[in-house]
Amino acid sequence: MKFLSPGVRYMLIASLVFSIMNVCVKMVSHIPAIEVVFFRALISLIISYWILRKRKVSVWGNNKKVLILRGVVGSISLVMLFSTFQNMPLASAVLLHYLSPIFTAVLALLVLKEKIYKVQFFFFAVCFAGIFMIKGFDSRVETLYFLLGIGAAFLAACAYTSIRVLKDSEDPLVIVFYFPLVALPFAGILSIFYWEMPQGWDWLWLLSIGILTQIAQVFLTKAYQAEAAASVASINYIGIIYALLFGFFIFEELYPFQTFFGMLLVVIGVVLNVTFKKIKWMPKG
Repeated sequence: MKFLSPGVRYMLIASLVFSIMNVCVKMVSHIPAIEVVFFRALISLIISYWILRKRKVSVWGNNKKVLILRGVVGSISLVMLFSTFQNMPLASAVLLHYLSPIFTAVLALLVLKEKIYKVQFFFFAVCFAGIFMIKGFDSRVETLYFLLGIGAAFLAACAYTSIRVLKDSEDPLVIVFYFPLVALPFAGILSIFYWEMPQGWDWLWLLSIGILTQIAQVFLTKAYQAEAAASVASINYIGIIYALLFGFFIFEELYPFQTFFGMLLVVIGVVLNVTFKKIKWMPKG
């Protein structure tokens, strides 16, 4: 992987670990999403705090307003995301979340003044066409969770963009730490009204969600700090391959032909976008 840039390598690792975590979330579909977020935040907070203290890094950071904002939008996004994982076919839910690079690219243009070429908007449109084909031809994709998935993708893009804003002022693990710091009280209070006591293997899945997410978040944060947000975000789409494989072999999920075509459109749109950006970034002469 030496021929890949550091940001791309970090994102590839994050995508694989997140995909395994997604499987764990689906394994506890009988537990409310807000409760899953609570356990995820609790484990992540403990691990992040321990590592920061061990490294003698201040847990509070410098740009507290943006750190808190990142935690708020990330928390809401995660609840919405876990809901889609639990109530939709895995690959379809993952594809909805993978709209976040498109939102990230637009937000990066508005907030970070990163350049987007006009032809990229055509590539984005191809991706959206694929997403709506998935909704139109798969009856398991209910409108409520379809909209929740899109909303989760937008809020995730807001969180990713905030990471870029924080790249020069914060340690990556401090950024990771603030997410559970905000999410824990938020999810804890709401969980009181929906609590379902985990049983047996549930505890293993919940523990795995926290640990895997912690690992993935560190690599994700390093990826967004290493390179332009619009570029690195697109690498996330490789996770659809993992989702299809995990969905088929673990959950026995099958898809109509039209849904596969919609997924193909999304992949094509992303590949074209990544290829175009790579050509534009290549030095001339």
